[in-house]
This record gives sequence, C-alpha cells and structure tokens, in this order.
Amino acid sequence: MRILIAEDSPTLGRDLRDALVRDGHVVDLATDGEQAMHFLASFSYDVVTLDLMMPRADGWAVLRSLRDRPDRPRVLVLSARGQVEDRVDVLNLGADDFMVKPFAYAELLARLHALMRRGESAPVLLQAGRLVVDPRARTACVGDTLLPLSPKEYALLEMLLAHRGRVFSRAALFEGLYDARSEASDKVIEVLVSTLRTKLAQAGVEQLIETRRGFGYVVAA
Repeated sequence: MRILIAEDSPTLGRDLRDALVRDGHVVDLATDGEQAMHFLASFSYDVVTLDLMMPRADGWAVLRSLRDRPDRPRVLVLSARGQVEDRVDVLNLGADDFMVKPFAYAELLARLHALMRRGESAPVLLQAGRLVVDPRARTACVGDTLLPLSPKEYALLEMLLAHRGRVFSRAALFEGLYDARSEASDKVIEVLVSTLRTKLAQAGVEQLIETRRGFGYVVAA
C-alpha cells in the first residue's frame, strides 16, 4: 500500500512512518494540512492516516477536499479528540475509521489492513504461466517454489503484473515504489528490474518483463 501520514507531531509522525515502512508499505509524511493536500494532489494513495488538529489546514479541511474525488483514498482518523461528536463529524465528512490517541501500532496495522479489505470479494491472484503472485500474502511462487524477493522487488513485480500490457516509465515505477523523501534516483529501477529478472530466471521464468526502449517496462498482456 501507499500511505500518507498527516500528523503534526514530529515524534509520532516518524514513529508511525517507520512502523508502516517495516510493514512493507510506501509512506509519505505531511506535517500540516496544506502539505497533506499537496501530496494528495500529486500522488495516488491507498490510505491516509489523518490527524484532526494540524496547522495551516486542519483535518476537517483535508477531508472536505477529498469528498468528490473519484480516486478518493480510505481515511483513518487518528486524534486525541475522542468525543462522540468528533467521531460522528468526521465519519459524516467521509472518514472510514477513527482511532483515539494513544493507540497500539498492532491495532493500527490491523485496522489499515481491514480498510483495504473493505469492498473486496475473493482474493485475486496474479498469474503469468507458472508464476503466481498473491497480493494479500505478498508472496510470489513458481510452482511450489517461493521466490526470495526483497520488498521492493516484490512490489515491482506486483505492480507490473497487476497492469499487464501497460508500459511503465522508469519515473512512474519510481513514484509507485518510493516515497517522496527518498534520496534515491529513478535509476534504482534499472537495478531492481535486473535483480528481479535474475531471480525469475533462476526459477525458470524468462523474458517476463520486457524493455520498451525509450518508453519503459511492461509485462505483455
């Protein structure tokens, strides 16, 4: 998942970001409401964790900015304001869930995963010949062999398989796999593609990821 944290507490924001990165997610951190809205206008997110009391624009303003978006992410509000009225207000504005601070990170992760499952039907497996990718388990197997992929290699493979036939530029793949604070350049994608191809080839899957020179990479439909 790509997650935006909107939180004005530096310590809580960093701790939350680190916990979510360890869980395998791509995470951006906004420290005020205006920055959060800038991120939301620039990138596509699966989930937003949203503090209500932020400078420059509060959480209610951020929620209102999302109401009519067709690609609206799911929103989990994290707030010290736990009164019933506050919960009702944000849920009526379009929030999907509400947690009162302080909270346990294990519960937060469970709620984020539950948000992503809402509205889903049976799990969808991604297949290409003998290669099977399970997005829920975040695993890739060839037959009975589990591929030893790094989190970024797995994310790259899932992204390409989920959009078979679509050519992704190096910049587009970088944006989907790395958060905005990353100091890496999009040249890292070439390295990821190379190591992923090697691991696929070792498992007997060759020529899955095609290079379209001048355009990018694709898994053919």
